[in-house]
Amino acid sequence: MTRLVASAAALGAVVALALYTATPLGWQEQLTARFGLSEGASDAVSVDAWPICTTMASFVNADEWAELDADFAAGKKALAAGQWAGAIDALRLASLRDPRNADIENYMGYAFRRLGQREPAVAHFQQAVAFNPRHRAAHQHLGESYLAIGDLASAEQHLAALDSICLIPCDEHADLQKAIASHKNAVSQ
Repeated sequence: MTRLVASAAALGAVVALALYTATPLGWQEQLTARFGLSEGASDAVSVDAWPICTTMASFVNADEWAELDADFAAGKKALAAGQWAGAIDALRLASLRDPRNADIENYMGYAFRRLGQREPAVAHFQQAVAFNPRHRAAHQHLGESYLAIGDLASAEQHLAALDSICLIPCDEHADLQKAIASHKNAVSQ
């Protein structure tokens, strides 16, 4: 019985590998082609309208976080209300108690970016990625920040990182991919 299960698993892996390497498309394009998903080519947006954070709705319900850290909860609440400076103040206090929290660094970077302060924003996004190399939102925000200063190569590196992190399609990869396409389109015109 054990041999049968192991054989079936091995055969499945070989078939999956064969299907993956038999087509020149990446896995996202394969899913798009197979299931007829839209690439959103007509959804081009200006650089100023890029979504900086696709999960803003998650900022509002902070009851669980309030129990863990009131400053972290206050920071998330301030982000949801668009109070960027207040969010930074609250998140700085939270980071004193949890100095290696990638989410705090990402949220602080987001608030600095919304204030138009790119250097501290990039520094916080980089710190978030250093604390958690698989932090999808930090890779997305960092890629978008690099696009905003015209560094396409660095943005594409973060898209490649998301390509390996997102085993199934994720919003962060799709958003950064759209932003890069929009940037390339704007540059070519």
